Amino acid sequence: MFATPAAAADDLSPAAFHARLDGILPLIESRAAEAEAQGHLTDDVVAAMRAAGLYTMLYPRVVGGAELLPIDAMRLAERIAYAHGSAAWCMMGSNMEGTTMSIYIDQEGVDTVFAKGPDITISGNGVPRGYARPVEGGWMIKGNWSYGSGIHHAEWVHSGCFVTDQDGNMQFGEAGQPKIIVCHHPRETIRLLGNWDVLGLRATGSYDYVLDGMDELFLPACMAYDFDISAPLRGGPQGALGLAGFSALAHTSWAIGVGRRALDELKKVIVARVDAFGKSSDSASFRFQYAQAEARYRAATAFAHEAWQDISDTNARGETHSQDQLTLVKLALRHIHDVVSETGTFAYRQARGAGLRDTVLQRSWRDIHAGTQHVLMADQMVEECGRGLLGIAPPDAPWTVFGIAG
Repeated sequence: MFATPAAAADDLSPAAFHARLDGILPLIESRAAEAEAQGHLTDDVVAAMRAAGLYTMLYPRVVGGAELLPIDAMRLAERIAYAHGSAAWCMMGSNMEGTTMSIYIDQEGVDTVFAKGPDITISGNGVPRGYARPVEGGWMIKGNWSYGSGIHHAEWVHSGCFVTDQDGNMQFGEAGQPKIIVCHHPRETIRLLGNWDVLGLRATGSYDYVLDGMDELFLPACMAYDFDISAPLRGGPQGALGLAGFSALAHTSWAIGVGRRALDELKKVIVARVDAFGKSSDSASFRFQYAQAEARYRAATAFAHEAWQDISDTNARGETHSQDQLTLVKLALRHIHDVVSETGTFAYRQARGAGLRDTVLQRSWRDIHAGTQHVLMADQMVEECGRGLLGIAPPDAPWTVFGIAG
């Protein structure tokens, strides 16, 4: 069995992470424009974040990660998102995909992935856009996947596949849902299609990808897990969050940071601006609207922090979350995106020409409206939150990625 030497406890503390982040935030900010232009993060930014342990901060300690509590990881991600939304998006995506891989795949798979240590990056799309048919010892997979955020710098790929029989017929579970597995394969097995031409999150390099030079790829059974798996094989109690919880953590943290930046950039524009109508900050109407935007943003952020602090406190006691707790973080996820969409648009319109030009304010607005397009923001997710809040969902049923089971 592969064992990773334990890092010094002080190096894995939230304070140590923030100290290291202090040193690289100027680099992240300074390289943002170059990354936006080329369509993916710059090599030096990725290297700096990896060296700081940020790409593995949620990984379980048994594989060499820091296994930070969710609220501590959230605070770090918010700071990166404030500097550059795409940098935080890629970093948190790799954490989500790497953490779930670390806790769910069999030990043989863990030994393979972490053979050279914990410093790995993983990207791809776990939402099923591929197909997997069972064969002796594993699966044969194929597909055309989209939105591989951060995949330019990945060493491992995370790909969702519908399970089929040998004739290609999709297989279904007892509740009628399609059977899905999440597969993990080396970066050299895929080819990027280079088609990331989008409104926002331009530097995430979220390219489509296909298998390279083959129709199907053999995947050992130890390199896949069931999409709706609930019981982690290793790690602490936060592992029970699974894809449903870690994805909510990643996207919520990102939205908080980018939303804060949009309002702060507007403030810089307004306080300095004098135009044909006078000094912009003298407008009573604007001051009223800005105060309201601040209140909405701060209230949504406080809700998200409260929900994640509650889960983190539960995990710190060695306990796993309840259905009610995950319902609230799922609701906070959609709510913060609704709010930053509204307040970001307010900032963009009030900035006028400063929003129209290629500025940080415009980038924040574009990123926000890319983030709101993610499948996790679908109205059906809020409907599921309503089911949980009303108490009409099975009380002990777990959250899956797209809703409460049962």
